[in-house]
Amino acid sequence: MSIIDLDRFDFLYANRVKGMKSAATRDLMATLSRPGIISLAGGFPDTRAFGEEAFREIYYNVAADSAQALQYGPTGGLEGIKDVIVDVMEAENTGARQEDTFITTGAQQGLDLVGKVFLDEGDAVLCEGPTYAGALNAFAAYRPRIIHVPMDRAGMIPVAAREALKSIRKRGIHVKFIYTVPNFQNPTGVTLAVERRYELLEIAHEHDLIILEDNPYGMLRFEGEALPTIASLEQESGAGADRVVYLGTFSKIFAPGVRLGWVHAQPGILHKINIGKQGADICSSNLSQMLIYSYFRHADWRSYVRRLMMINKERRDTMLDALAEYMPNEVHWTHPEGGLFIWATLPSYLDATAMLPRAVAKNVAYVPGEGFYSGGAGKNCMRLNFSFVEPESIRRGIELLSEVIRERMELRGDLERGVRSATLGKRPTGTPAASIHPQGQ
Repeated sequence: MSIIDLDRFDFLYANRVKGMKSAATRDLMATLSRPGIISLAGGFPDTRAFGEEAFREIYYNVAADSAQALQYGPTGGLEGIKDVIVDVMEAENTGARQEDTFITTGAQQGLDLVGKVFLDEGDAVLCEGPTYAGALNAFAAYRPRIIHVPMDRAGMIPVAAREALKSIRKRGIHVKFIYTVPNFQNPTGVTLAVERRYELLEIAHEHDLIILEDNPYGMLRFEGEALPTIASLEQESGAGADRVVYLGTFSKIFAPGVRLGWVHAQPGILHKINIGKQGADICSSNLSQMLIYSYFRHADWRSYVRRLMMINKERRDTMLDALAEYMPNEVHWTHPEGGLFIWATLPSYLDATAMLPRAVAKNVAYVPGEGFYSGGAGKNCMRLNFSFVEPESIRRGIELLSEVIRERMELRGDLERGVRSATLGKRPTGTPAASIHPQGQ
């Protein structure tokens, strides 16, 4: 038993802590730092693609105004970075206004602030099943009910969402918002079809809900046609742009180390978020905001994003090829057109969490699927990341992982054969052996 299990201050902790748990990816970090481990677990972009020279140049530009960079800033963010965000959102054909933009310390803080603003204990959130584990962790502090809506290869199934809402309302539970990662979803890599985006908007209007659109991967498409954001569809509908709360981040198109994201929403919501952020961290880093402003104003950021897409496509292709070559026929996986992840589904009798120590012993790691559900589903699934590891290591990692899966499948087969043999070897007292398998059967 660990020291944490014996914590003598358990009786003092708030009830909200009971619903909070550490993210599986965070727990894996110590293990993944071990030399020789091929990590298919993290959700990391390859920051090595950025280059030292570009980094030196933007720091040199910021150094000219070091006093401001090292100072407190407005809670909602500097004006310059908001202008950059407007440009970035317009690059995805989503209209944005500077006054409707609010800076957060990573999109993760945006999730927490939305939870803080909207959720009372016992309220419900509708989200994909599976969904982003970081969102589950952010919402958990406010003790909501998480209602997972089934997905297929076109994303969240609207019919199932309607049925879930009807069932929840009958039980007197207050649903506050629909949470979705519509593009190259974390963890599945699945993209929500355009017609389903319209349907989610219809559902939100019918039930008077907010849609929380979390879009960290939208610009990382390397195959197929770009799809409109839900926020842009709402704008085009003419029904007003006040129902979609849009979350963006610089983690995937610049670097996660700057810890900078944003919320784009109507003023009333941003006012509440502003109050929530004041109590959390006063303001996000001026230094990070000015670094990003310098880069996006003076460098060709679109070329950098295209370079990332090319890297990701090569690695995605390598992983898909390796999965097809090495995995047993009983294993299935998604085919993302962008983003960072592939979702693999194992035979229902395998437990990916229980299998992880064996995989790590073979020097390969992944994230077990159950961490992406609030109720422990997804035990036979795993999330695989292809963006951070070189192609040759991806191939070797999938080969090692397939060996572990085959071992588990063979062990299961051996156990079943043993049970059958033991059963066939037993018969009730006085029953002739021939009566177990009569001739002709």
